[in-house]
Amino acid sequence: MGYEPLHHRYRPQRFDQLVGQTPIARTFTNALQQQRIAPAYLLTGPRGTGKTSSARILARSLNCVSTEQPTPEPCGTCALCTAITAGRALDVIEIDAASNTGVDNIRELIERARFAPVQARWKVYVVDECHMLSTAAFNALLKTLEEPPPQVVFVLATTDPQRVLPTIVSRCQRFDFRRIPLADMVQHLSWIASQEAINITPEAVRLVAQLAQGGLRDAESLLDQLGLLPPPVAPEAVWDLMGAVPEQGLLQLGSALAEDQPLNLLQVVRQLFDQGREPSAILQGLTALLRDLLLAAVAPQHQELSTVSPAGWEQATVLANRLGRQRLIALLDALRGSEGQLRHSSQPRLSLEVLLVGLLNVLQTPARSVPAPAAAVATTAAAVTATPARPARAPTGTAPPAPAVASVAAAAPPAVQAPAPAAMPAAPVAGNDGEAERLRQVWQAFLARLELPSTRMLLNQQGRLLHQEGSQLTVEVSADWLAQVQIRLPLLNKAASEALGVEQADIRLTSQPKRSGPAYRKGAARVPPGQPRQQPVPSPSPPPPSPAPVPPPAAAPRPPAPPATPPGSATTSAAPAAHGSPTSAAAAPVPRAAAAASAPTAAPATPSAAPPRGQQPSGRFPQRSLQPASGSGTNNLDATAFKVADFFNGAVVEAAFDQQDQGEAPET
Repeated sequence: MGYEPLHHRYRPQRFDQLVGQTPIARTFTNALQQQRIAPAYLLTGPRGTGKTSSARILARSLNCVSTEQPTPEPCGTCALCTAITAGRALDVIEIDAASNTGVDNIRELIERARFAPVQARWKVYVVDECHMLSTAAFNALLKTLEEPPPQVVFVLATTDPQRVLPTIVSRCQRFDFRRIPLADMVQHLSWIASQEAINITPEAVRLVAQLAQGGLRDAESLLDQLGLLPPPVAPEAVWDLMGAVPEQGLLQLGSALAEDQPLNLLQVVRQLFDQGREPSAILQGLTALLRDLLLAAVAPQHQELSTVSPAGWEQATVLANRLGRQRLIALLDALRGSEGQLRHSSQPRLSLEVLLVGLLNVLQTPARSVPAPAAAVATTAAAVTATPARPARAPTGTAPPAPAVASVAAAAPPAVQAPAPAAMPAAPVAGNDGEAERLRQVWQAFLARLELPSTRMLLNQQGRLLHQEGSQLTVEVSADWLAQVQIRLPLLNKAASEALGVEQADIRLTSQPKRSGPAYRKGAARVPPGQPRQQPVPSPSPPPPSPAPVPPPAAAPRPPAPPATPPGSATTSAAPAAHGSPTSAAAAPVPRAAAAASAPTAAPATPSAAPPRGQQPSGRFPQRSLQPASGSGTNNLDATAFKVADFFNGAVVEAAFDQQDQGEAPET
């Protein structure tokens, strides 16, 4: 027979030989003594903690022929015990679920479970890594687990119990295997070393147990490798074999950080690189060292809580006192997530050196303090850049207004101010620059703390801060958007509380006058309430544009009103034809363009051109005489001129001319 590894040679053969799993061993022992065998067991836990070994011990305990009944102490020498240990028993079937994941494999297992055992008293099915089974396979196994055939036991083992269906877990007795405690593992490894005559120091044995991280199989495998080294085996040999950073190298790295010496820090890192240490191993070792230093700073009398050896504990305690608890926490916070970044870096050595030098800046950064409420408002207001208001396009002959509202109010000519309504406080005086600047800073700080960008944009464009009295803010909002802003009032109060640094702020909403008339046309600047509105200077009216020929309408021509021109004019000759008198071809209906061209010297007065933009009176349509059509071509020309003039003023008023075509006066 070939060489047998240590983790095979020293596999436990009875429940009392399990290392670090005393509660589980006691439960199985009592169940065997009382003959209370469950139909299914679920064994969960990390690797190397004894799950598969416990399943084999249970199979030997149920089928050992040295006793007539199941026993917690199988002999290990009978034919069945030997066959189960070697994996040759016909009635103990071990299945690797990673290779048999389908429902067909489970169906075959269920068919074989119906037959009685061949050699043993119990048929035992051990399904290792059962979390790899598919959902269909789990569902096919449900009924058999709940009501298995007589003398059949299922043992499911997994390292990921979250992936096992709850319906499976509820049908099994679950045992959670824990990681092997450090003291139990050190004792077990020392016993194996004495049995195998391995000359290894106690410090090296303890280091092997620490590096195994609770997995006994990993520790036994590492001890098996160390047995090939020349004696005595010291901790340095363990570090070299594992490829990890030695403890003294990590302490030197920590000392360079504490002394704030970048050159010394880079030299220590370069020495570790020259020794063949990987950047990821250096980063992992540094993180573990900082954790141990934090424990040394918090509990210097409890060395057993850390992974530092007793020889290096005193040096670690001194280094922890030099760094301090706050700086150690800052370093650990700075290293959060750095291992993943280093793993995906194309130049891990360069990334590690930059990271370590950056830790020196973390140590030099003072502790952050919470600023006072007033200072927070001023700092945030200075950091937030306000969205500049779009400058209004002034009429011809006037200076363009400034983008800020306060500047517009300052540029207004002096006049008698109208009294503000009682529900709305008066706007700050434009001449008081200090008060206006303070309100602007508070407003910008308030906008910066709004959670929703849509609310921030809405208030930035359609609102402004009128007054502040303690924790109460008076905000003026356009009447068109007041309802939308009132819905979000709780969010506004929360943002105001953060901006002012108070527990509860109160926002009062007021509305601006409804936007109608030329004062609120597109591009017109807003003027605060209480300030006189600047009247635009009228500019010379441009000549009316030449009317373009209008195509004849598809509908029948309307009958004209009684003619207003002298008899014998072109419009008079066209009137009988308009009433449908088929006297001749010349009496056909005359289009608007032809009528307009045939009466260039008509008697009715020509309407004035449309006033320039910004000078129209209030109302939806320009104030002009919209009387029923008189039947002359000049009226058609007037309508076309008004339509063209309104088009160049930014809006085409169709409704007025449709009503004029029907002989009705539109509402103004």
